[in-house]
Amino acid sequence: MKKNIFSVKRNKPISPLELKIYRNYRIVHGIRIAVAFVITFLLIRMLNLPDHSWPLITLVVVMGPVSYMGNVIPRALERMAGTVGGAILGIIALHIEMYSLTLMMLWCGCAAFLCGYLAMSKRPYAALLVGITLAVVSSAPAGDLQTALWRSTNIILGCILAMLFTSIYPQRAFINWRIQLADFLADYLKITSAGVSRNVLNQPRMTGLQTRALTNVVKMRGLITPVNKETKIAKSLLEEIQSITRDMIAAQKFQINAHWASRGSRFLILNSHTLSDMEQMTRNTLSTLAHALHEGNPSPIASNSERLNEITQELHCLLLANESDEVMESAVHGYVWLSIQLAIQLEALSTLITKALTENK
Repeated sequence: MKKNIFSVKRNKPISPLELKIYRNYRIVHGIRIAVAFVITFLLIRMLNLPDHSWPLITLVVVMGPVSYMGNVIPRALERMAGTVGGAILGIIALHIEMYSLTLMMLWCGCAAFLCGYLAMSKRPYAALLVGITLAVVSSAPAGDLQTALWRSTNIILGCILAMLFTSIYPQRAFINWRIQLADFLADYLKITSAGVSRNVLNQPRMTGLQTRALTNVVKMRGLITPVNKETKIAKSLLEEIQSITRDMIAAQKFQINAHWASRGSRFLILNSHTLSDMEQMTRNTLSTLAHALHEGNPSPIASNSERLNEITQELHCLLLANESDEVMESAVHGYVWLSIQLAIQLEALSTLITKALTENK
């Protein structure tokens, strides 16, 4: 497969240092911008550049909102394209102003209309930069092309420096995505283990853990586009993982409620060997998936697939065998059905994670 500037090795293990850096990502991001700002400030002071505030402004604007390699480079390239386009329009406006202010206003109005129209396209950031650079350049004195050119050059310089500083130990959206997904699976395991534990007498309150698991799923959605750019993993695959994790959260709440519906139903659930096997297999699969995401090695995942399929068949048999059994409460039927759905979801998630961690040949 042809590599590009965004490419990242999918099965690269996440080291303890990387794990610590990504868990303190906001601090690292702040330090990166601070160092880049100070170095850029010293550089423009030494070179004594005119309008020297623009490289600093551009640096913060480009690096500030997004710092993943899969986002910053396209953003910087769009900014440079918008800057060049806006600079050309602004320089033309300054030239027209030497002859007629009215024509200059008409030209700027048409350029602003174009900017607004294109802002609703696939490249809204570049379109907005056309308008911003037009405003910066055209605000120079009439006919002062030198000031206009310097302002344009300084903005492009800021873009180049932003790409340079971002490329030094770049942050990868794919690594953060793996960490977020592994954290979700770890929290899901904790909630499931506590929620159906035979060692707990009353239904535990786990609002904090459930909120954190949901937050991780929400964060993962924002990483889909940069992950796709960095790894070329199909967006459909990432969206499917997103959908499964969301469904798992919804089903988990109903499953725990069914487990604690009544003393009788809980007694039947706890004394079912098939359901006990399913709970153990769920814990093993969740733990294996989280470990594979950290290690980048999907091989151990396959060992759980066969047993998951076997348990799914056993649960189907259990459900069919007790359909006419009045002793078996509806809550138990619901618990068994949800266990089947969870087994199917875990099998699908295992397949998708294996694909995500496997390098294309």
